Amino acid sequence: MRESKGQRMSRDSGRFERLVARALDSLPPEFARLLENVAVVIEAEPTAEELRSVGLDPERDELFGLYHGVPQSERDQFYGELPDRVVIYRGPIERCCRTAGEMRREVRDTVVHELGHHFGLDEDDMPY
Repeated sequence: MRESKGQRMSRDSGRFERLVARALDSLPPEFARLLENVAVVIEAEPTAEELRSVGLDPERDELFGLYHGVPQSERDQFYGELPDRVVIYRGPIERCCRTAGEMRREVRDTVVHELGHHFGLDEDDMPY
């Protein structure tokens, strides 16, 4: 989970999708190979319930991404659930980034951060 409040910057959805795709393509091969049973999706906004579920105030806080699933570190040999989901929220990132470079970095940082949860890292263990 990443959170912040900031300035508004509007982008088209196709460009945002390309930023997420580039972030995934930039992952080191040893991590990319481990992305099993996880779907990375883009949604416009988190719901108030999603914000509250991670301790954020829907009236005040922004959420850039959210991991839904069972971390790989907690799976056993019988794990067979539906794919985990990493959701990247377009609206909050666009509102908080003032430049294209800022947006590119924030998208990559958010993708890496949420995939960190997929691999079993806690907030304090994240590189960002």
